[in-house]
Amino acid sequence: MKAWKGTVGGQRSAPMRHTLCSALLLALVTCTAPAWAQRNDAPQVYAISAGDLANALDQLASQSKVQIIYPSELVRGKTAPAVSGQQTWREALQKLLTSSGLEWGFVNDTTVVIRQSSKAAKPARAKPAASLRKQMEKSGQKPEPITLQSVTVTGTRIRGGTTPSPVITIGSEQIKQEGFTDLGQVIRSVPQNFNGGQNPGVIGVASGVGNQDLTGGSALNLRGLGADASLTLLNGRRLAYDGFSQAVDISAIPVEAVERLEIIPDGASAVYGSDAVGGVANVILKSDYDGVALGARYGGATDGGLATREYTATAGTTWASGGLIATFKDVDVDPIYARQRSYTRHLVEPYTIYGASDSRSGLVSVHQSMGAVAELRLDALRTERDMTRYASQTGSYYRYSPETSITLVSPSIAFSLRNDWSLTLGGAYGKDENVDARHLVSAAGSSLVTRTCYCNKSRSWEIGAEGPLFSVGGGDARLAVGAGARKDQFLYVPYVSGSRYGGDERARFAYAELNVPLVSPNSDLSGVHRLEFSAAVRGEDYDSFGRVTTPKFGVIYDPTADFTLKTSWGKSFKAPTLLQRYQNRIAFLWSASAVGASGSPADATVLMSYGGNADLHAERARTWATSLAFHPEALPDLEAELTRFDIDYTDRVVEPVNYLQALSNPAYVDFVDQSPTPAQIQGLLAVYDSAFYNLSGAAYDPGKVVAIIRDQYVNAARQRIKGFDLSGSYRFDLGDSQLTVRGSASWLDSSQTTSAGQPEYALAGTVFNPARLKGRVGAVWTSGGFSASGFVNYTSGVTNRLTAVTERTASFTTIDTTLNYDVGEHAGAFSGMTFGLSVQNLLNRAPPLYTAAVATYVPYDATNYSAIGRFVSVSVSKRW
Repeated sequence: MKAWKGTVGGQRSAPMRHTLCSALLLALVTCTAPAWAQRNDAPQVYAISAGDLANALDQLASQSKVQIIYPSELVRGKTAPAVSGQQTWREALQKLLTSSGLEWGFVNDTTVVIRQSSKAAKPARAKPAASLRKQMEKSGQKPEPITLQSVTVTGTRIRGGTTPSPVITIGSEQIKQEGFTDLGQVIRSVPQNFNGGQNPGVIGVASGVGNQDLTGGSALNLRGLGADASLTLLNGRRLAYDGFSQAVDISAIPVEAVERLEIIPDGASAVYGSDAVGGVANVILKSDYDGVALGARYGGATDGGLATREYTATAGTTWASGGLIATFKDVDVDPIYARQRSYTRHLVEPYTIYGASDSRSGLVSVHQSMGAVAELRLDALRTERDMTRYASQTGSYYRYSPETSITLVSPSIAFSLRNDWSLTLGGAYGKDENVDARHLVSAAGSSLVTRTCYCNKSRSWEIGAEGPLFSVGGGDARLAVGAGARKDQFLYVPYVSGSRYGGDERARFAYAELNVPLVSPNSDLSGVHRLEFSAAVRGEDYDSFGRVTTPKFGVIYDPTADFTLKTSWGKSFKAPTLLQRYQNRIAFLWSASAVGASGSPADATVLMSYGGNADLHAERARTWATSLAFHPEALPDLEAELTRFDIDYTDRVVEPVNYLQALSNPAYVDFVDQSPTPAQIQGLLAVYDSAFYNLSGAAYDPGKVVAIIRDQYVNAARQRIKGFDLSGSYRFDLGDSQLTVRGSASWLDSSQTTSAGQPEYALAGTVFNPARLKGRVGAVWTSGGFSASGFVNYTSGVTNRLTAVTERTASFTTIDTTLNYDVGEHAGAFSGMTFGLSVQNLLNRAPPLYTAAVATYVPYDATNYSAIGRFVSVSVSKRW
């Protein structure tokens, strides 16, 4: 059954069903235009932003007062260009439908319907339902509105609002065209995102405990600030943290259920609270899915390893007042062993450079309206993943077997109030457990060394209201207000030996956001096509470190219909992770030469403190972004945007010392005590007494200790992140086919001052930090049910200063290509089938190599470059 949605003057109407066969409907919509249409066809000024087609159609309906209805499934995943300037509603509608494979027609005197184009290879399906005409005749051709929540806009709580920050939108159609099979692959393709932190294949990193693949998941890491400084949401709700680094595994969400992914690469704590320093990503699920689809994919690396077997099942249905989608995904992936790559064969076997995994994910999303009063929604997610990886040493090796389970349950209810106000009450419960077992295998046999759980829980609730305040020159000024509370819990539970640690953090919050459209395109002011002002403020009160208030101000200005200037300024913050506060305090003993000492006796040693710090306070940032978008009326399919961003990040919580350079790098002098006294040595061991690891190769002798390194978590003085983003797209109409060229790039300059008075040193462009330049550009050609895409990915080289001689790696350029063919629906066994072929890294480029700081580490920067090589996959799916 196909769900239909319509818009009358900006208000979403009820999903409607039709019992008329498709032939009768097509006859209705192709009838002669009525006199009403002629009377309402006078030219006027329109201002419709580019993006999701459904949202664009809603904007047109609101501005033209024309009722437009469409099947939700028909427009899902499609995008529309920006439309602006004086024209008739017919002209504006035709521009929105350009290259979409859709057309429009009249149903009756007052209603326009969107349908599949008669030229398209995939005809619309005819399914019985309640009479469409009968539904439309109710209430004077205006069906009772029962879908209360409008299209989600990430970065603002104003319904139908526009954020002053730049927005990256990746729809389900683009995900399919570019051959992505999970959201981890999607975020790793985004130039503003850094692939370090918690991501598959991240190993051999000599900097930062969070730079490792612990769970097999994929975490957003915008601007390279760390996974804990980028917020990930599912339909606007927080998930539980993954592992110990306060990451969120975005790949746990089955991509088959995703409508689109929206990323705001700008500070957003004034809207969403803690963690949104680098930005926020919101995964928006499909709300109306009708049918059943089964899919399978098989692939592997041509150099060996990573054989992948994937099976998916998705089902959904809609009814007059709601809808449901459920999806299940099973993925089994083989490892890549060091022996399968020429540049890692020197490593002792068995050694995995990409772990094996077996994951199972299930998701259910349901929404139900109760007349025009309220709408209920429930999202539920469950993902389980088992991993296996190996790390060898002479005469023995370790086998790691982490098991991860992720759960989210998120209910909400939205009430429709008088005068276009709404009230929403929602909550979320999340649980993420990572149980990591480590076995030591040698000639004597296998023994369990450790088995630990990184256990995370999250609970939150929120109540919010939104609606108009008063009318201004450009429309209604609207206000959103709300309050809520959140509790996060983290526990480290050792099952073999050691002591548990952890704790919880409670926070209460309140927020307000105001949007004032001062000038609209209808105002016909010279030099001011559109002008909007927005302001948001959020206050949070934490049990541990107290209160934080974060404001954000924004302006959107269109001097003409061809340009849009956005600027925003705000403050963001991040609470210390619970690991950073509660981790066990331990001590290490190193040989002096291992930590950069020169001229010390051969038997000299160095003590190092490491672990949690209960006195940490909030990290704070000042964020600023300005973007200029070009969308000329003369070329409606052209879009381009240039963004300048700047983040001044203070009190950043870090492990301040890279132990390999602790005694050789002057940046660490404030964290090193030379020639410590016996009292200082005893004082350190008394506090950092959870464990003592002697890695010096000799017995501990306090008389041989020449220095103390203090590497426990601290609030560092400052990080500065700035740069430029550039994106653009252009669509060509080539008769019955279309060619879309699109791309984006990001140039980053980031640095850190570890403590006051110390010299600043570069982060961007150095190993284990983001490369300075990253980009992705390509083209997609579509014709009927066939699509072909090709994209070039570029990551600049990085500098390695962790060895005796500074070296710079080469850049990394790869090519991806994807072919898809949708057979369409017709009589025969192949009806509803789709076939796909995807090749990533077509030219089989190996990662740029460098001299590893540790002999047992891989000789490439796994945070920036992939060792997978050419990966080929084939897929087939069938839909009923």
